[in-house]
Amino acid sequence: MVELNLQNFARAAPIHTQERKPLGACLIDRGLITTAQLDDALRLQSWQKAPLGEILVGEGRISQQDVLSALSEQSGLQIADLCGSSPSYDLCSLKPVDFWLAHNVIPWMRVGPILLVATARPDLFPAVRTGMEDVGYTVAPVLATTDQIDETIAQVFSNPLAERAETRVDNDHSCRSWTPRSRIGPAVALIALATLSIAFPIGGLTVLIGAAVASLVMFMILRLAGLFAYLWQTATSQPKTSAPAPSQTLPCVSIMVPLYKEREIADALIQRLTRLTYPKALLDIILVLEETDEVTRSTVAEIDLPSWIRTVEVPDLNGLTTKPRAMNYALDFCRGDILGVWDAEDAPQPDQISRVVQQFAQADDKVVCLQGVLDYYNPRTNWRSRCFTIEYNSWFRVVLQGVARLGLVVPLGGTTFFFRRDKLLELGGWDAHNVTEDADLGVRLSRAGYRTEMVDTTTFEEANFRAWPWVRQRSRWLKGFMVTYLVHMRAPLRLMADLGLLRFLGMQAFFLGTLGQFLLAPVLWMFWLSTFGFPNALDRVISNETTITLIYLFIAAEALSAAVGILAVCARERRFLLPWVPTMPLYFPLGVLAAYKALWELVIDPFFWDKTQHGQASEEIQPA
Repeated sequence: MVELNLQNFARAAPIHTQERKPLGACLIDRGLITTAQLDDALRLQSWQKAPLGEILVGEGRISQQDVLSALSEQSGLQIADLCGSSPSYDLCSLKPVDFWLAHNVIPWMRVGPILLVATARPDLFPAVRTGMEDVGYTVAPVLATTDQIDETIAQVFSNPLAERAETRVDNDHSCRSWTPRSRIGPAVALIALATLSIAFPIGGLTVLIGAAVASLVMFMILRLAGLFAYLWQTATSQPKTSAPAPSQTLPCVSIMVPLYKEREIADALIQRLTRLTYPKALLDIILVLEETDEVTRSTVAEIDLPSWIRTVEVPDLNGLTTKPRAMNYALDFCRGDILGVWDAEDAPQPDQISRVVQQFAQADDKVVCLQGVLDYYNPRTNWRSRCFTIEYNSWFRVVLQGVARLGLVVPLGGTTFFFRRDKLLELGGWDAHNVTEDADLGVRLSRAGYRTEMVDTTTFEEANFRAWPWVRQRSRWLKGFMVTYLVHMRAPLRLMADLGLLRFLGMQAFFLGTLGQFLLAPVLWMFWLSTFGFPNALDRVISNETTITLIYLFIAAEALSAAVGILAVCARERRFLLPWVPTMPLYFPLGVLAAYKALWELVIDPFFWDKTQHGQASEEIQPA
């Protein structure tokens, strides 16, 4: 059968000179679409950056196999059986894997001097032929779907791609050098510091008080700056207008959704993704699965995925199963000009991608990332979910808006951020070993001279409302902040040169302020003992006047937090949270346990990803 097909192929005219019947006419002749459906697809193609066949598949008119058969009839090219006759590694090694990925092609087989290369886009094959002039064969095209080609590339280059996923980021900006041997020195220094504090309690306590107050003041200044910038932006912003009709070709957008042990969330996730209003032919949703995760793989296998949702399985190499490693691997298989990330439990607003595309079209070239607002769809579950919602609204709807407006370093939120894909590749993707890869990426893009803007769209998540899962999740975040800070502060002068003084100070305020508030909170709690007249160790360190001054400072900090919280939840759909804002000081003490858990793991297991279990609460709020 293969030999007969090759004979037919040999008689076929070259694809760049052959008289072709239009693809739409082939599909109509086969009875697969009607003339009205073709006219509608051609209308969509006038403002969508997608081939006609992909538009028809995205609209659910035909299947990918239908398009492939019609392309074969149109061009006279044979359809390659990549599953039944896999290409050899020798043929694939004629070019580096990046060549096959960039052109979405793969060598299928060699017949004498002819090398048959599988492609889904025969109209783009001349560029492939030009790029392969040095391989020593006559290069000719055969047909396969893009998914089949991607699967073949992943199969042939599994190990090299998995290795690259772990080392994409330069060693200077990665924490993978945090080996057991390299951790001995910092651990010894920490133990020595604790020993000195015990041996000289007055001096140790003085240092701790100074550090606690300094971190509090730093974070207060950051919150205050973010608040004022937000208020200024709100007062000076122009009224919003409705989005104009498309005046230029819309780009393809890839969205990665990393999944790991997500039996409960998979069905709900697909239902949420179907709400998206962006043209389906331009959507490239990738469910990123771990090869060793039988739970999620078997769950997804039972779901009939639409054509615009596909899976990428990340091979196991060294036992590292972090989210950033998985995304680094899937990054090579993304097709969009814009790339975004959602989490398994996310419920994005249906028009989110349209808003992102529109803002990117209006932004300058230095804006390479857009961060959306994160919120929760189950705030009424219990008191902790209410406080979690207030915390997120305070940060994403108020403070972070101002921080981005000031041009400071924006620690990305882990989900609902969108990148110009070429710039993300330039930055090296994510640090595969960092458990808060989002915050690290926000620092690295700032160091490269790029900016992040906030985009007016919201993704709803599931609030972690149970005590111990909350501690585990928060400890992972805090450990990642510690790692990120230590990595970028290896060379402080170089960091300041990259960021500039203002952004450097803003970074210090965020990381040291966040970590200090939790790690040193017990020191500050002692001030309240003094307030209520209980004797404590502070009486031997600071005077009554200083104590009173610091207590006023703490009251001011709580008042600022309350003001931000009230402002954040004063919208009509969140006003029911207003009575809970005064209880926020009772919400954060559990974070102290999370901080010391994070500090312990930083020394003994810095790359451990403490998985958050999703699917424990139902949606109370539907994305508008």
